[in-house]
Amino acid sequence: MERSDIPRLGLETFTEVNFKVPFLTVEQYPPDANLFVVENRERYPVKDYISPNRRQFYKIFHMVSGTGVLTVGLHQYTMNAGEIAFLHPDEIMSWQTTSAETRGHFCLIHPDYLEQEPHLLQLLRNYPYFQPAKAVIQLTDVQSSNINGYFELIWTEDRGHNEDKKQAILLHLQMILLEAQRAGRNLADVAVPESYRYIHGFLSLLESTFQVKTADDIVKIKTAGEFADQLHVHPNYLNSLVKNQTGKTLREHIQDRLLYEAKVLLLQTDWDINTISYTLGFSEQAAFTSFFNRKERISPSKYRKKEVA
Repeated sequence: MERSDIPRLGLETFTEVNFKVPFLTVEQYPPDANLFVVENRERYPVKDYISPNRRQFYKIFHMVSGTGVLTVGLHQYTMNAGEIAFLHPDEIMSWQTTSAETRGHFCLIHPDYLEQEPHLLQLLRNYPYFQPAKAVIQLTDVQSSNINGYFELIWTEDRGHNEDKKQAILLHLQMILLEAQRAGRNLADVAVPESYRYIHGFLSLLESTFQVKTADDIVKIKTAGEFADQLHVHPNYLNSLVKNQTGKTLREHIQDRLLYEAKVLLLQTDWDINTISYTLGFSEQAAFTSFFNRKERISPSKYRKKEVA
């Protein structure tokens, strides 16, 4: 294979553009995450991470203080206080804090949370700012204050015991969407560094390997070299780039992603262990059990019983 098109941009150059080394911890949503989550940044401080698409959550976060670099797909934004971001579940995103601290709120919304509210689900799907090129909105001080107030009300309702708390949450959520749409001022984005495209490309290809919806969707694990071939880059370069920016090798990311999928299937399906082993591409159940036990120090069946209990 021709590998003459190795990018010329060196790792040192990449690290000087906005980012520390390593700056991206790859994080997946917990397999047992609630369908709706709301947090404030004082109780749940933001950290530098990259999040591949997997769990279908829509994410909204609002900053009242601090600064950071948000990358949605291949669009990068320098965010400040008084701005709000809308992240579509299909997009890989990353965040790096560039200030001593950040304050604000975020919420995660799974489509199943809106199963009884189809008009609100349609509203999210059609909302104009869940797009990488329009993901961040600049607010006035009044608009930012209003949205912060709605988030605080949502946070309080979510932790309360009112029978109608979901209705209240959804009303305040709609007010956030309305307030941001009235603002309508998109923050300008910049192109991501060339090397980030390779990290994004690798994680995107890795995610596409794990499209398991039925037991017949067999995962075909690719090697690090096969991922590099798809990105038209030398495996050693891609491995060095990913290791420098995430702290893990390509092989470690592949195994971590396989482990995460195993946990998802153990907790979110009633498939037996043999079926899960087959779906994940293992030749036999014993090989899967050995892999899982080596990573988690517990068997798949015991993990399922412990987590479900």
